[in-house]
Amino acid sequence: MFKKLISATSNVHRRQSGMTGLETAIILIAFVTVAAVFGYAILSAGLFSAERSKETIYAGLNEAKSNLELSGSVVAGSADNTMVDKIIFTVKNAIAGNPIDMTDCDGTLNAHNKCVISLTTAETYINNVKWSKQALGYSNGNNLLETGEQFEVTINLGDLGTGNTMVDNISANNYFMVQVKPALGSTITIQRQLPPAIESVMDLH
Repeated sequence: MFKKLISATSNVHRRQSGMTGLETAIILIAFVTVAAVFGYAILSAGLFSAERSKETIYAGLNEAKSNLELSGSVVAGSADNTMVDKIIFTVKNAIAGNPIDMTDCDGTLNAHNKCVISLTTAETYINNVKWSKQALGYSNGNNLLETGEQFEVTINLGDLGTGNTMVDNISANNYFMVQVKPALGSTITIQRQLPPAIESVMDLH
C-alpha cells in the first residue's frame, strides 16, 4: 500500500519542468520595461498636449489684452456744410493690457503703420487710408497706446494717401463705415449715418 502511494505521487510530477527564479525575474523585468516605455510615451503625449493648451490660452489672453475700444462719440466735420471732409474719433485700451502700436499712417507706399484703418462708403472702399493721431490727456510721448492713455484719430477725406481717392462724397443722409484693425487684437467697426442737414461739426452718437 505504501509503495503504491509513493509510485502514484512520483507519477504526478514526472515529465514536468518547473520555472526557476531567474526565468521569473527576466519575465518580470520585461513586463516592467514595456510598461515603463508605454508610460513614458503616454506621459510625454500628455505633457505636449498640456503645453499646447497653455500656449493657446496665453495667445487668447494676449488677444483679449490688446483690444482697442472706442472712447466717446464720432465727430464728422465739414468746411462747406455740404459734404464731410473729416472724421474724428478717440480710442483707448479696452482693458488694462498690452500696449498697442498706433504709429500714424503717412499715406505713402512705405508707411510704417501697424494699425490699419479702412473706409467704406456707398461706392468706395479703401483698405489702408492715411490717418493721424493726437494724444489726449496723459501720454508718455511714444506711439504706443498704453493703459491710461487715449489717442484722437483723424481721417482727412481730402487726403487719404497715395492712390486713394473717393468715388463719392459723404453728404446728407449718407453712411460711412470705418474699421480700425490693430496688429494684435480685434477690429473696431464704426458705422454712422449723416443727418439730413450737414453742419460744420456733427456729433454722431
